[in-house]
Amino acid sequence: MHDQTAVRSEGLAEQFRQRPAVKAKADEGYRGLANEFPDQIDAPPKRPKDDAPTGEHHAWREQRRRQSSARIHVEHTNAEYKQWRPLQRFVGRRKAYAETHLAIAGLVSDRSACRPTRRKPSTELVLARQAAC
Repeated sequence: MHDQTAVRSEGLAEQFRQRPAVKAKADEGYRGLANEFPDQIDAPPKRPKDDAPTGEHHAWREQRRRQSSARIHVEHTNAEYKQWRPLQRFVGRRKAYAETHLAIAGLVSDRSACRPTRRKPSTELVLARQAAC
């Protein structure tokens, strides 16, 4: 299923309407949603046309690079779920999947919180509990 279709079918677009203070960073799959909620959703800039001045192409590349740098940590964490064998081929009962997924999500979250980073942590983030690294 396409990202934007999933957002609309799960009612997230309506959540953005009801909560104008909520902000999100998205990838290219959410371009339409970013156009609908420009103050709330930050999607990558559109690629300039081929006949656009060189300066526009350089600015576009720089904007894409900055947004990619901000999103890469999230993308790596999302990819980490797919590396866990129990989620790759879940053969248990359907009722147990949610509990299995939550357990693995907790492990992935703890591992990513303990990972060293070269960047200073954002002052906007507040830890709910201190990770035991």
